[in-house]
Amino acid sequence: MSRLIDLTGQRFGKLEVLSMEGVDKYRSAKWLCKCDCGNTCVVTSNNLRRGQTQSCGCLRVEKASSTATHRMSRSRIYRIWCDMKNRCYNPNVPNYHNYGGRGIKVCNEWLDPTAFIAWANESGYADNLTIERIDIDGDYEPNNCKWITLKEQQWNKTTSKYITIDGETKCLREWCEQFGMNYQTVHHRIKYLGWEPKKALTTPIRTHKAYKESR
Repeated sequence: MSRLIDLTGQRFGKLEVLSMEGVDKYRSAKWLCKCDCGNTCVVTSNNLRRGQTQSCGCLRVEKASSTATHRMSRSRIYRIWCDMKNRCYNPNVPNYHNYGGRGIKVCNEWLDPTAFIAWANESGYADNLTIERIDIDGDYEPNNCKWITLKEQQWNKTTSKYITIDGETKCLREWCEQFGMNYQTVHHRIKYLGWEPKKALTTPIRTHKAYKESR
């Protein structure tokens, strides 16, 4: 072993050298180091002085995570994650008042895009689906979210009119879809003509110009 150079107290990247831990089989001094992340590790003099080891391993993980996030940034699912966060935390987006303005948050786990994307892939995500909160007053979290079609999401907007027929409640657009009725016609019958919802949905639409719907 060549003449020992004491590295105690010196810093190499994220590592601070604490003490000497002996020598390896090649007679190279080994040093106990503390990483900025809190972990400790043992590194040889050569690896420290040549810059080959600059952390306990966490730096490599951080770089890999950053690279993965950069690759994901071009994907649709990543854009969904960004939009979700903006709705909850960015007062400058148009629909913030319906989300963050009402106290809706993103759970701590999903503030990491990799965790959100992992959940999405395990929960049936597809490029023709969009995220929906089951409880519209609840947060974005695994137990309160699912993937639905764009049409279903339009039905479930807070502005949708909900109707109960025979004990079953659905938004008016969904009832119209089920009965094969025109939404504007049914909405007009209920709101302006005062019809009962079931009558409005089951009465055939007459097309004769002279026809005038009555009560």
